[in-house]
Amino acid sequence: MSVSPATSKPTSPPATTARSNTSRLTFWLLIAALILLAINMRAPIVALGSIAPVISEALSLSAMQIGWLGALPMLAFALGSLISPALGRRYGLENILIAMIGLLTLGIILRVVWVSWLGFLTGTAVLTLAIGFANTLAAPIIKAHAPQHISLMTGVLSLTMTLSAGVSAGSVLPLSERVGWQWALGAWAGFGIAALVVWWVLKRHLGTAAKRPTRTAQKAARSMWRIPLAWQIAIFMGIQSLLFYTVASFLPSIWLSKGLSATQAASMGSLFQFMGPIAIVSLTWLMSRYSMLRTLSVGAAVLNVVGVAGMLSPSVTLAWLWSMLMGLGCSLIFTLSMMLFSIRTHTPEESSTLSGMVQSVGYLLAFFGPLGSGWLHEQTGSWQLALWLMLVLMIINVLLAWQVSRPMMIDGTASDE
Repeated sequence: MSVSPATSKPTSPPATTARSNTSRLTFWLLIAALILLAINMRAPIVALGSIAPVISEALSLSAMQIGWLGALPMLAFALGSLISPALGRRYGLENILIAMIGLLTLGIILRVVWVSWLGFLTGTAVLTLAIGFANTLAAPIIKAHAPQHISLMTGVLSLTMTLSAGVSAGSVLPLSERVGWQWALGAWAGFGIAALVVWWVLKRHLGTAAKRPTRTAQKAARSMWRIPLAWQIAIFMGIQSLLFYTVASFLPSIWLSKGLSATQAASMGSLFQFMGPIAIVSLTWLMSRYSMLRTLSVGAAVLNVVGVAGMLSPSVTLAWLWSMLMGLGCSLIFTLSMMLFSIRTHTPEESSTLSGMVQSVGYLLAFFGPLGSGWLHEQTGSWQLALWLMLVLMIINVLLAWQVSRPMMIDGTASDE
């Protein structure tokens, strides 16, 4: 007996195919959005370090003023991380992120069209505050829209930040010699505009997460500051950030003082930075295939211990090795910390709150690394005391790595690792 077309039931494959196509579209949209976001989160800051002498001459800046431009990002990151979770819960994660990308783009433009010390400082403050928000909002958005791809998405974000920072550092000075420093710095606004477009499309496609906070979410935000595991993650990331920004500021100077030539010392700084992409790609691959959180966390912390201990040696024969180990350790811990914001939480709201708390504490700790190490060097005429203190902190971080990698969620329940 035949069945007429009018009475036949629809089959499931077309619906399944439609859902599959939508899922793939979401996946690639989110990948593109994270890549553009990551470019904007580091390149405008790193570019300043490479072009600082040019800016100093053009705007007649003192060494102290340049120093403030270098220290300002960490304070802005801490402030943005502190207040962004509440705004994300109130107005929606994507809405706030899109607003911050717009503010970041405005900051890039502001510091090249308002040609003065005050204009450059204001533009830098605006763009780094916006980046502080973005630092915190990225993890809960990944948690909300790609819970099955946390390692991959976090790896893409971290890897792009590292690569774009390297491209920015290497290209901005030659570019400024061709088109002037204003165009060399202002050109990055193009990536901000592109990011705005892609994130707007993604928001239209996915909607907005974590809007209109409940009393439960507000209570959870307040209690995050009383959870031991949250503090352990915060100090774990903070010690890593302190080492990273200290080494990024002074590694060539330290090796120069131990007998390397200026060229050799500079190459150690490049080697330290070059380890970032290798560490992130390796970590993303391992985390997506194996349950290795504890091994990777403790191993990364040990790499930093060995690297700092090696720098205490008077010999410079293995300077390349110690620089490489610290580069690997710092990049691994940073990316692992970003993953923990999602792995250790149940909801995007929890992830946002944990991310904000951890990064505000972490960047405040990092702020004192370069300042404290520089002050100790001025007082003692040597880097040894600063390195010994750094070694003690790295040993503490091994213990913290063991703690944060326990199979436990932020509320104390067991995780399914």
